[in-house]
Amino acid sequence: MAAKIVANEPYEFSPAVCQRLKNYVYRLIDPRNGETFYVGMGQGNRVFRHVKEELGVDADELTEKLKRIKEIRKARFEVSHVIHRHGMDPQTAKHVEAALIQAYPGIINEINGHGSEGVARVGLMHAEQIIGRYGAPEAIIKPKDRVILICVNRSIEERPTAYDAVRYMWVVDPVRAKKAEVVLAVLHGLIIGVYIPEKWLPTTLNNVKDFPGITSKHKDRWGFIGHSASDEIERRYLRHRVPDRFRKQGMANPIKYSYR
Repeated sequence: MAAKIVANEPYEFSPAVCQRLKNYVYRLIDPRNGETFYVGMGQGNRVFRHVKEELGVDADELTEKLKRIKEIRKARFEVSHVIHRHGMDPQTAKHVEAALIQAYPGIINEINGHGSEGVARVGLMHAEQIIGRYGAPEAIIKPKDRVILICVNRSIEERPTAYDAVRYMWVVDPVRAKKAEVVLAVLHGLIIGVYIPEKWLPTTLNNVKDFPGITSKHKDRWGFIGHSASDEIERRYLRHRVPDRFRKQGMANPIKYSYR
């Protein structure tokens, strides 16, 4: 049975403890069921900030994380704070945080960890994805080619096909996008779909028939309607890995253009 609130539960570390902890990665656990619902990294008393934040935020401004904390508190339990690993340099802490986020798929982090785009390159992958990333031939994309590369690492989990995963609800420059001759769907650095865009449309409720699942919150986003590329074009790109220049650390935007 989960423990009830303890009156002298510590809500901050002493300066001496903070000095020894350095950079650490932590988990917030719901004591009612033992479920990890949030993973984070930080220094000092960062781990306790979430509980204190919930107490100072109006109910209509609560995030999913803070709603969970509020539910725990109202049930008269206490969030369990676990320091998963400490004494690390910042870069190591980022990798540990990203690995834990991937290890707990039910957590409610708003983002995939600090610097997630960089650490994702060495993050959770199936064996076949490892082979595809490092064993596949590199795609030859020349500056004169009008190609858009779109990362579908997240959208592929929500859509039935690579085409649906790649074609809508993106923040793009419509003028620039309409110049593209080919759109590449990229999953963990491997090209899994090659498409010819016929037209680009704003993903507004007026176009919900073309883009299922859009809502009023999807403002200033675009999508395309198109078809699979010819066999000749597919052979140039399909099951090839994306050149390293399109996957440099810090390039967090899921949209990459091969042209200016």
